[in-house]
Amino acid sequence: MSLKNYRKKRDFDSTKEPEVSGEKIEKNVFVVQKHDAKKLHYDIRLEIGGLLKSWAIPKGPSLDPSMKRLAIPTEDHPIEYLDFEGKIPKGSYGAGFVIVWDKGKYENRTFKDQKKLSMKNAYKNGHITVLLKGQKLKGEFSFIKLEGKINGC
Repeated sequence: MSLKNYRKKRDFDSTKEPEVSGEKIEKNVFVVQKHDAKKLHYDIRLEIGGLLKSWAIPKGPSLDPSMKRLAIPTEDHPIEYLDFEGKIPKGSYGAGFVIVWDKGKYENRTFKDQKKLSMKNAYKNGHITVLLKGQKLKGEFSFIKLEGKINGC
């Protein structure tokens, strides 16, 4: 896990997105940001190993357990991104408006062969289950890596 791609995609002289300070450490936190860019979508970010592992959710999160939503992995973000809201300027990567839609703590609920996995191992394994404790999102959510090509995304 690295912030190399995060830094590479941004010009910090033109965007108010946070640079990496390394000072702020929060564990087991998550944020969902509503991102009105080229297309409106939501980004969910889980703290894993001091970074925010990130996924774009084109249709937004669902509170209906029978609804499955596509979550597309994106670059890792610094923990300082938890509170980021504002305008990413036109011409910049991800240009558009970002607001914090939900935020809270999570509890790792990932098991394999009846043994609890660390979040790092769950991510590497391609299956994460968490109990989200946000203001809007409350309950168990799973991220499952699908094999093969996904068409139409």
